[in-house]
Amino acid sequence: MEIKENLYQQCVDYVNKRLQTVEEIISSNQKALQSETKSSAGDKHETGRAMLQLEMEKAGQQLQGITQMKEVLTRIDISKKSKIAHLGSVVVTDKASYFLSISSGQLIVDDKQYFSVSISSPIGRLLLGKKEDETVVFNGAKQKIKEIF
Repeated sequence: MEIKENLYQQCVDYVNKRLQTVEEIISSNQKALQSETKSSAGDKHETGRAMLQLEMEKAGQQLQGITQMKEVLTRIDISKKSKIAHLGSVVVTDKASYFLSISSGQLIVDDKQYFSVSISSPIGRLLLGKKEDETVVFNGAKQKIKEIF
């Protein structure tokens, strides 16, 4: 499997795993809310319901983020070849290697470390549109772009 395909697949797996986790949280919170309804009334009951509501809202926001990540992944064409950094590019600098996609952190392919970064992240915005041999400054450190594929 090609590096780009492998990185892309790891991002898809990351999103699917997060989606599964959030769906499990929502499901267990819904069950808890139903059992809270059947339990005793009073302040303790109201506090429990309020906490579950907050958890549900938080899970809902996470679900929204996951949906946005899925949307970004559908826009990536890993077969697209360009020497200008774009969504789906692998950008290799003298300091690190980046996969411009979603923010899913560190990925490993063939014992090499890549950072999966969103194009709306600070480093993603810096790299977007750059060409090989150009230099970017991120967190005070210069990084020279060696390769884009």
